[in-house]
Amino acid sequence: MRAISQDTHGAPEVLQEVRVPRPAPGPSQILVAVRAAGVNPTDWKHRADGLFLDRLPKILGWDVSGVVEAVGFGVTLFKPGDEVFGMLPYPYGAGSHAEYVTATARAFAHKPAGIDHVQAAALPLAALTAYQALVDTAEVRPGQRVLVHAAAGGVGHLAVQIAKSRGAYVIGTASAPKHDFLRSIGADEVIDYRAADFAEVVSDIDIVLDTLSGATRARSLDVLRPGGILVSIRPATDPDEASKAAARGVRVETLLVEADHAGMKAIADLVESGALRAHIEATFPLAEAAKAHALGETGRTTGKIVLVVDEA
Repeated sequence: MRAISQDTHGAPEVLQEVRVPRPAPGPSQILVAVRAAGVNPTDWKHRADGLFLDRLPKILGWDVSGVVEAVGFGVTLFKPGDEVFGMLPYPYGAGSHAEYVTATARAFAHKPAGIDHVQAAALPLAALTAYQALVDTAEVRPGQRVLVHAAAGGVGHLAVQIAKSRGAYVIGTASAPKHDFLRSIGADEVIDYRAADFAEVVSDIDIVLDTLSGATRARSLDVLRPGGILVSIRPATDPDEASKAAARGVRVETLLVEADHAGMKAIADLVESGALRAHIEATFPLAEAAKAHALGETGRTTGKIVLVVDEA
């Protein structure tokens, strides 16, 4: 099968199309013929410096949407021919930037019938991150004030929609050109981070979703009301964060997304109800994965980038 692999870490050009053996599903696994695969910031970070996956050569990619080709022993959720989407177990289960991939069946859910494989492939990692942060960790409730940083990004724009689906009042930070987009997906307020210090503009926030860390994470403590929670998907850089959070009476959590069958089903339900849809910035054929990485690394994209693996 065709796959995108790398023999060294570095710039996007280290990504090369190669031929590798097609995998076979083991017990509790399914073999998926990949139709489309999302590209996320974690892909280009792993490509550049290894991050969690430093063993080479390696095939990246965690987002996948496709068709079940075969099932391993013990699988009852899916049959060959089923259309599925899911996130391969993060971080060590990468490999969706290929024509076929195997993973535990419970990393997947049935693809919503109302969206195509490109839309479906854009969702899993980013939507699960937002869902696990806002719903599972912060337990967002109607009427709560939620601040989403980088709200037009891959995780951010899905987080805005998920928070709105739970009845929250959502505030997003983004550059001014993206404000109309954020309003169109439900944001109640938008802040131009280039023109204003968010910590001087908002207060009494119940939940902050931080995708940036650094000064943004540190300053986010100042806008939380007592009993509020900051959920970040990036490591803390302030060694005194815990003591500062305790002094303010707020909670801080750092989330690493997990493969989650129940979470994928919840995301599918949101899609089918019309409450959640991924914005696609661009698509590239599998062979042009390097171009997809280069675009993502500009930091100027809205929503998600997707590789089209098989247009059948």
